[in-house]
Amino acid sequence: MAHEAGLPLLLCCLGPLLCGAAGRSRAPRDPEPGVPPGRAGSDLSRQYVACRLWREGCEQPQEEASREPQGWSLPLVGQDYLEILSSWYCSFGKCCETGDCRIANNITGLELDLSRRLHGQHLAKDVILKAVQGFLETPHSEKALALSFHGWSGTGKNFVARMIADHLYRDGLKSECVKVFISLFHFPHPKYVDLYKVQLKKQISETVQLCKQSLFIFDEAEKLHSGLLDAIKPYVDHYDSIDGVDYRRSIFLFLSNTGGNIINQVTLDFWRAGRIREEITMEYLEQHLRLELLESTDGGFAHSHLLQENLIDFLVPFLPLENHHVKLCVRDAFLARSLPYTEEVLDEVVRMMVFIPEEQLFSAQGCKSVSHRINYFLP
Repeated sequence: MAHEAGLPLLLCCLGPLLCGAAGRSRAPRDPEPGVPPGRAGSDLSRQYVACRLWREGCEQPQEEASREPQGWSLPLVGQDYLEILSSWYCSFGKCCETGDCRIANNITGLELDLSRRLHGQHLAKDVILKAVQGFLETPHSEKALALSFHGWSGTGKNFVARMIADHLYRDGLKSECVKVFISLFHFPHPKYVDLYKVQLKKQISETVQLCKQSLFIFDEAEKLHSGLLDAIKPYVDHYDSIDGVDYRRSIFLFLSNTGGNIINQVTLDFWRAGRIREEITMEYLEQHLRLELLESTDGGFAHSHLLQENLIDFLVPFLPLENHHVKLCVRDAFLARSLPYTEEVLDEVVRMMVFIPEEQLFSAQGCKSVSHRINYFLP
């Protein structure tokens, strides 16, 4: 019982120390002012760890710090054991002054999720994984990473954005390091665009000061006012800092339906020519997509400085989904709810979806309404 009673005190005292180690083991960047240097647990002295365990003696003069503390002391903790314990403790909640100790950067998990759960998107899988992994593994990036997802509704743009948040941060979209902006919800009135610009800049700045590696998601980017898009420009440009804040470890995702028509047309042309969609290359489709965006009259995104000055690192196309892709989405929806299913049920749900054009090739809604449609087949 005495040992159980001492556990809260142990965690309370060791929490900031251990979680700092956990955060440092995950954050792919150099030490900064105000952040403890990334030293292994083996560098900690027995006296320092014991002081964290016992409050008495922690305020002793510095010249006495080298003497062995009286009473029980903790043996030297190895790096592996310290990281295991810190990971366990930090899993319960925030444990440092910034949000960085909650960064996971689980690239392996992201790769598995993209492979198993994102269907019909061979281009998106490849470019997103390489872009994110390469960015995180580059210690001194020249600029923030900016990715723009394009395609019809229901093809997986929001799904992948959520996936990235889940694997880069322990708390996913709820992380203090992640901000999601929905155009018509957060910036509904064009007459208030000047006020929105001030608020947006403030949120971006405060988030990056809290979390050096921050993630910003702009949904329905094609509906953003051009003034807001231009306000974002400095944060994704090649600046060392803005007002003393370095934004080069941030990630910006823009999700847009713009360009969906040309993506669908290219995919349809390949099908009509008897070629499989996996033969579509990024170089070929991105060229068509960029031209479509520059000629678009839909919203300000296509005509913003972000695109015109090539500050978007990758235009990521999401292809329209075919019958067998939607069927995989239906299967995943049953599995996610631990519901039994048969092949006949999966086919029946797919038949309820709308497919276009005259060849009935592409799902008009992608996989967007799948989770609701399976309710019709529940007992």
